[in-house]
Amino acid sequence: MAGICVTVHAIWGAAGAVLVSATKRDLPIYSVERQEKVCSLTFDAAWGNEDTEQLIEILGEHDIRATFFVVGEWVEKYPESVKQLSDAGHEVMNHSSTHPHMTQLSPDAMIQEVKSCNEKIEKITGKCPTLFRPPYGDYNDSVVSTMRSIDMYTIQWDVDSLDWKDPAPSEIVSRVVKNARNGSIILFHNAAKNTPAALPDVIDGLVEKGFSFVPVSELIYTDGYTMDHTGRQIPNTTDLGSGT
Repeated sequence: MAGICVTVHAIWGAAGAVLVSATKRDLPIYSVERQEKVCSLTFDAAWGNEDTEQLIEILGEHDIRATFFVVGEWVEKYPESVKQLSDAGHEVMNHSSTHPHMTQLSPDAMIQEVKSCNEKIEKITGKCPTLFRPPYGDYNDSVVSTMRSIDMYTIQWDVDSLDWKDPAPSEIVSRVVKNARNGSIILFHNAAKNTPAALPDVIDGLVEKGFSFVPVSELIYTDGYTMDHTGRQIPNTTDLGSGT
């Protein structure tokens, strides 16, 4: 799995230029370089469950498969919703077991958090998650590299609906539709006040701009890529059409 950005600097001395590599931050995936207008809708589920069924209905009406990043404790509390999401064709991925700040944990503790959540999800869906979204969007090099060591891709976002701040539905729609680009990963929450009201217009607005939708696992590249300084996956070939 690729993901570490390396930049090369030239240092001049008596013997001429000497190339020195400097390793940058090990970044999660924020977006993906894709030729076509395709993006992913993602929803974090950590606390409430007021709107999950309505979100499933809205996405189903538009024939869209999304990615839900769920906390293990949420899985234990709402197993029927996890099954509904999976049965509806949505990806159920990992958002940790207890929603900690991952950067404050040792690598062993990080792995325990993620594996525990994976086991809870797989028990219900029959599918082991391959994607991880850090709680609070909090990560560092250790988080990303530790996830890589257990074959998990760390996923962030490049378009934030800010729905958790309870803006008006029209503000959510404007923010998302305006900022989405090819390969965007868009962040929502399953229990934010105005997300169900905004989501149909978000979808319609993106469709009008020519976007189609795929779950995150079908958007990202799993090999043959590099990462730029913004966390955007760049394929090593000129074929930008396939994410896997």
